[in-house]
Amino acid sequence: MEIDTTVLFNSPLKQKVTKSSIGGIIDFKPNISYTDGTVYYWRTSSSGGSGVWNISSFLYNTQLAPGYNQSHYFQHNNSTYDSMRLGDDRKFSFNERLITVRAKAGTYPAYVDAAISVSRNEQVISSWTCEFNTLQIVVFDAYTSKPWKNYNVSATEGRYGSRPLCHLPPYSFSYLFGDSSQRRKAMQFLDSIPDGSKVMMYWVGVGEDTWIAANTSFIDEWKADTAHLGSNNSLYHKIKQLGLTQIDSFTKNVPFLFFFKKGDTNPIYQKAGATPSDYIVEDFSLIEHLESGSMESPWFGPSLKWQELHWDGSGIDNLATDVNALQVYGKDNTNEEKLVTTIYAAKDTSLSFIDSKQYPYLKLKLLTKDSVYATPYQLKFWRLNGQPPPEGSLAPNVLLQMVDTVESGEKLKFAIAFKNISDLNFDSLKIKLTITDKNNVPHVTYLPKGKPLVSGDTLSVYYEISTENYPGLNTLYIDFNAEDDQPEQYHFNNFLLQNFYVRTDEVNPLLDVTIDGVHILNNDIISSKPNIIIKLKDENSYRALDDTALVKVQVKYPSGILRTFNFNSDTLRFTPGVIGQGNSDNTASIEFNPNFLDDGDYQLIVSGRDKSGNTAGKSQYTVAFKIINKPMISNMFNYPNPFTTSTAFVFTLTGSEVPQNLRIQILTITGKIVREITRQELGSIRIGRNITEFKWDGTDQFGQKLANGIYLYRVITNLNGKSLDKYKTDGDNTDQYFNKGYGKMYLMR
Repeated sequence: MEIDTTVLFNSPLKQKVTKSSIGGIIDFKPNISYTDGTVYYWRTSSSGGSGVWNISSFLYNTQLAPGYNQSHYFQHNNSTYDSMRLGDDRKFSFNERLITVRAKAGTYPAYVDAAISVSRNEQVISSWTCEFNTLQIVVFDAYTSKPWKNYNVSATEGRYGSRPLCHLPPYSFSYLFGDSSQRRKAMQFLDSIPDGSKVMMYWVGVGEDTWIAANTSFIDEWKADTAHLGSNNSLYHKIKQLGLTQIDSFTKNVPFLFFFKKGDTNPIYQKAGATPSDYIVEDFSLIEHLESGSMESPWFGPSLKWQELHWDGSGIDNLATDVNALQVYGKDNTNEEKLVTTIYAAKDTSLSFIDSKQYPYLKLKLLTKDSVYATPYQLKFWRLNGQPPPEGSLAPNVLLQMVDTVESGEKLKFAIAFKNISDLNFDSLKIKLTITDKNNVPHVTYLPKGKPLVSGDTLSVYYEISTENYPGLNTLYIDFNAEDDQPEQYHFNNFLLQNFYVRTDEVNPLLDVTIDGVHILNNDIISSKPNIIIKLKDENSYRALDDTALVKVQVKYPSGILRTFNFNSDTLRFTPGVIGQGNSDNTASIEFNPNFLDDGDYQLIVSGRDKSGNTAGKSQYTVAFKIINKPMISNMFNYPNPFTTSTAFVFTLTGSEVPQNLRIQILTITGKIVREITRQELGSIRIGRNITEFKWDGTDQFGQKLANGIYLYRVITNLNGKSLDKYKTDGDNTDQYFNKGYGKMYLMR
């Protein structure tokens, strides 16, 4: 950060300070004694001076009310100019442009009227005269390049003793060659022309040998004027002194054309014809200074109340013919401009009539015109006094919280501080938050207004953003005092743009289905009143599986009807997945308790997806099963058989519920019961195929090892006081292994 009295920041008064911060508001208090009435420039750079500088300025004046000012050369450089400029000499001047002067010189009668003329940008300013044998002189102003205008001062004489004007363009001065007094007046006129002026001379004469031509005066006759004017003092000598040596050729009727800069003995152009019929045409370029222009200030504002306008300056020539006016333009909040007032003379003017609510911004425009010397008004200063509004700024060095990458469904926690850095108070601020998604679609939210922000106070905003609908790269934009809700000095430091990326959830959830606690095989027999548990698990710990629409349960009946079950009864109950509070197991559970009344082949179809639309597997979960409502039990086998250490029991149950009493008796071949295995010992038993968790280890009722050999076993069942009938499938010929319900097993140690 630097401060100086010049925008070049190279004076001995310059002060430089370097501060480190993560961003936001940085205080800079120069150790400087300010001089009243002095403009100071200050600038900042975030790259230690090697990057782009941000430059501003202020006028220090203890006698002035607050407002906006331009009074220094470098401040005026911030204005815009039309047809004028501010030069390195720190003076205002009108712009220049090139003009073309075309001269045509010839003698009568070969060339007449427009064939003998001088034009400026194709506009004829001098042409044929009303008299022959005259010297025509056209003078272009040294600064404006405007031709001098002639007019009659009497009936017999024009300006500077020239011949009276007739009906032809009035921008030339004519002098008769054959009149000694006229030649002397031409000499006096040439002497009176200021140095730097451009002068054109040509002859309007007769080229034929007629009585007019015979009376034409040539340079020999001019030289004779030295007899009464003095040595080397004649029109001929005067022209030679201007560096126009070609005048020596004017001893006969030939055209000539001279163009020179007064005070410079090297002519711009000189040419005399060789014969009376010669014709001279030549173009010249001159630099013209414009006579009017304007300068426009930047927009000043905003202001809560406009008070006064002050401006002053001076003219270079101080002529009363100078015309100056100051226009005041207003700009409303829709950026529409309007001319509010025009001031012609008053240098101190009240602006209290301007409604600052309608026009919080004003612009000044100086109109200046000088048709004589083409010098614009030299503006010294202009300033607008008014009450500035409050000013605030983001303060990320006080508070800024945001990560750049989150998981899909994870809450994006955002926090930022905004500080009132002015002496005035804000009302409650309007805060606009916009998220622009990867498809460049904006999503706008207006945050609740906070407390009124008094001078020096800070407002902290905390906001959580659900990222479920923002996969990919997004942009967060927050704007304090959005949409110019209340007047403020600047707005560029009120908003923040920050990108954040939401990782796309592309992992499929897991689907698990158990029937009565087990994963059945295709075409297994199950209970006609099964307890089916469906679990849908997702690795995403931010998007809870809490919507019944994520799971679809269907059953295809033996009749071919496909039924979809809804979550609106006890048949299908949904327990949502829970996330947060340390729970990372995002699993939804569905309990399905149907009642299948008809025997036959059924099909269970289950599909699931997560909140990101990922499906559980490439296809639906499908399993076929059989329903047999009559309670029955199949032949029971032990496995393995023979066995050495232990053997389990395999059997099939049908119906809707497991028998309350189910016992397995193990007997010797003589019929003695050595071991009875109870229902409780067998463990979990279900309708359908069973292989017992219990494994008999070949011991008796007291835990004593039995001897090797053959043992018998039988099953005793009871459901609601009745024994179960035998279940036998088509092609089942296992009865051969049983004798009156007894099976045989072999113990081999």
